[in-house]
Amino acid sequence: MRGKVLLLRRGTLLLILTALVAAGIFMAVGGSGFVSASAAKRQLPIYSVEREEKVCAISFDAAWGNEDTQMLIDILGKYNVKATFFVVGDWVDKYPESVKALHDAGHEVMNHSLHHDHYNALTADQVVADVTACNEKIAAITGVTPCLIRCPYGEYDDHVISAIRSMGMEPIQWDVDSLDWKDYDADTICQRVTSKLSPGSIVLFHNAALHTPEALPAILDHMAREGYSLLPISQLIYRENYTIDHAGRQFCQAQSEQ
Repeated sequence: MRGKVLLLRRGTLLLILTALVAAGIFMAVGGSGFVSASAAKRQLPIYSVEREEKVCAISFDAAWGNEDTQMLIDILGKYNVKATFFVVGDWVDKYPESVKALHDAGHEVMNHSLHHDHYNALTADQVVADVTACNEKIAAITGVTPCLIRCPYGEYDDHVISAIRSMGMEPIQWDVDSLDWKDYDADTICQRVTSKLSPGSIVLFHNAALHTPEALPAILDHMAREGYSLLPISQLIYRENYTIDHAGRQFCQAQSEQ
């Protein structure tokens, strides 16, 4: 009898262990799937745009220096290219004449925050207040309220993106990074940009990087040879009926349903 009880207990223990192992496997597989599903719902800015034609956009962040802004305006004017400049509110206060010059030359002047703070550390209300204050500074000079913003440091999380979109604005990142702020030479900057460029790309430069004015003509020449047209970002992106995939690429809703 004791032997039967012992065997029964061992059998029961084996069943329990088997069930625990199965549960562990389920959690590993199911848990991974759950994380993936959650990640798929993450709020993302626009990194690039799905476009069949060869169009792209170049952008410049202006946060501190102003040494080369007019030179960039002159180079872009020579190539008849309109770009998007994301400017910080403090930069607007320091260089209002440059903000006006950018606008008068036909470039987009968009929001890059008020003081270049870390938005992830702010509440949603603080983000909205910060964006609004910068918008007002830009609009006071250009007469146009920005509809796009690039978050400082390229940082964001769900609450930041939701706060921005609650204002009817679009947060913009990039898929081609020149890394010009690292003071790479012109050839390196040119190679980085031209090797990564594709239809719908958004290229990131900075207005006060050391070698950007030197690199820009070669980049624009390459784009022209490759048949690219350049648009301001507001004309490159879709403003309604769109989806954004896990990589931040924006698709027209009609295209994504096909």
